[in-house]
Amino acid sequence: MTRSRGLMLIVALAGVVAVGAFVVQWVRPSGEPGANRADLEALRNELAAVRGSGAGLRVGYVNMDTLDAVFMDAVSDRRQRIADKVPEIMELQNAYVAGTMSRAQYQNRVNQLDAELLEANIWVYVSLLDRMIASSSFSDLRSDLREVRKSAQPLVEEAKNLTTVTKSGAIGAGDLAMRLAEARSAYSEFEVVVKEFSAAKIRHAAWKVGTARGFDLVLSQREAVLYSHPAAVTDITSLVRDEIEGYL
Repeated sequence: MTRSRGLMLIVALAGVVAVGAFVVQWVRPSGEPGANRADLEALRNELAAVRGSGAGLRVGYVNMDTLDAVFMDAVSDRRQRIADKVPEIMELQNAYVAGTMSRAQYQNRVNQLDAELLEANIWVYVSLLDRMIASSSFSDLRSDLREVRKSAQPLVEEAKNLTTVTKSGAIGAGDLAMRLAEARSAYSEFEVVVKEFSAAKIRHAAWKVGTARGFDLVLSQREAVLYSHPAAVTDITSLVRDEIEGYL
């Protein structure tokens, strides 16, 4: 398998994610994937029927960014490695501005940092994926998770190779730029796929909490809630967070 073909496998991974296993009451704006005019019209009709009947509608919402952070905290050690690069980047820029290194030296170190940061970012999501595979809370998705992990291996190996060749200088500028661009594109696709697994679990947890607490509708603050009156809409983020905190 060639490098490009191996990396392009990541693009096809989205079809592996078993999002359809979860039936969740969820609202997205019409421009978002998974929503269409028929969905929104059905929601409007449902709300109109409830108003007409005089029955109360219990609506909750969750802050997806807060819930995403629960899973990302599980790989905080990997994320710290990225944060540790920031002082390095600043020192490099200061040294170049001060004239203590040549243009060639500066560019060589920039290339190294680019490759190192890409590899570090990839390992954040590889580590998150590995934790999902090991977790009993993701057991229903384990087969798909393992398939994604296997398909991501060419990307992991390419990132490692790029880090090695940039340190040794054994690569031309044109070839390096092309390979970095390919790897970044594959990484972006990989990140989306891994995040969809965690999002699926968050949606399921929101459904579980909403059902148990008697809510008729649970919205995503990120995608649907621009304003809510505290007396009319309830923030159930903390309840969903409690539900997912032990998943990883």
